[in-house]
Amino acid sequence: MSEPLVVGRIGRPHGIRGEITIDVRTDEPDTRFAAGTEIATDPAAAGPLTVERTRWHSGRLLVRFAGVGDRTAAEELRGVWLVVDPGEISPSADPDDFHDRELIGLAVVTADGADVGRVADVLHHGQDLLVVDGPRGETLVPFVTALVPEVDVPGGRLVIDPPPGLLDES
Repeated sequence: MSEPLVVGRIGRPHGIRGEITIDVRTDEPDTRFAAGTEIATDPAAAGPLTVERTRWHSGRLLVRFAGVGDRTAAEELRGVWLVVDPGEISPSADPDDFHDRELIGLAVVTADGADVGRVADVLHHGQDLLVVDGPRGETLVPFVTALVPEVDVPGGRLVIDPPPGLLDES
């Protein structure tokens, strides 16, 4: 398996019968956590885990894994990452939708062709941010069309149109 992609993280137990809250990290929770699905874990020794059933409760995904029958067993899994092989992730049909792994490593240039650096990471906070490592150090670029008008994954680059001050050294 190549570098795994995180689809969730196991949170606190819910109730006494082994249900666990999941911090969902995928756009497709109904697919990734469908009953019968086997999910790899990090650390690997904690799994793989097989989804027995799921339900949504107060905006949180609750999962019951096969063999996890009580609160104690559920608590032992707290903090475990749920991962999938990148080959299992289908490309999006939306041309403006990208997986983080597609963006990391792309060369970043300005609209006039100046080299800015390379995408080192993608952060998902209030809005998506590209972490660009370049000669000036690390720069955070909001990943919005107004600032990133072109993303050419096959060509290995993305173009930014930075507002004044975004790339200034200060």
